[in-house]
Amino acid sequence: MLSAETKKLTFKQQQLVFRENAILDAVNGLLAKKGFDLMTMDEVAAEVGIAKASLYKHFESKEILSAASMTRLMEQTIAVALSLPEALPPMDKLKAIVSWAIRTHLGGTMPRLPSTRSSIQQALLAYPPYIEKLSALTERLGTWIEQAQADGTLSRTLPGEVILYTIFARSCDPVADFLKMGGAFTDDEIIDLLIRTCFEGMTG
Repeated sequence: MLSAETKKLTFKQQQLVFRENAILDAVNGLLAKKGFDLMTMDEVAAEVGIAKASLYKHFESKEILSAASMTRLMEQTIAVALSLPEALPPMDKLKAIVSWAIRTHLGGTMPRLPSTRSSIQQALLAYPPYIEKLSALTERLGTWIEQAQADGTLSRTLPGEVILYTIFARSCDPVADFLKMGGAFTDDEIIDLLIRTCFEGMTG
């Protein structure tokens, strides 16, 4: 289904949007499977079914392409956050975001978090749309974390940034992959188990 914004575009512009979304979908999968450093532009072009020259007409470099992919991921996460009922307790909102992220991860379309040693890190820091969306998401999650600490559902002794980074890390937790490969649990069970260990810990 076309969004209201897409419907306002010309047919040629809509084709451009569809092509770029297909490219970013392919990149998400490759970033989830291989990571930035091992992914190549040739692989992206082959995955989409276009010539590499056509790919470069949309995105001038692997760094820009990956930054655009990560920016769209931030946009999707913000959309999920905005879709949550306002009356939902802050802890439940945080759990909902983590649940969505883990499910996306299990579906093979959640890019790995960029290593501080990866060249993509500098590309992300130099890409204003990514910084803007990351800041917006961080502010929203940070507000929920503060509210959950205020109402006692999250520990007040833990620094907010520790909780925030832990939540971000759950989006690409390898534990989910190991449990899925083991075959003993369904995706829903894996999500429930990771949510419980993330927010409730493992003490008896």
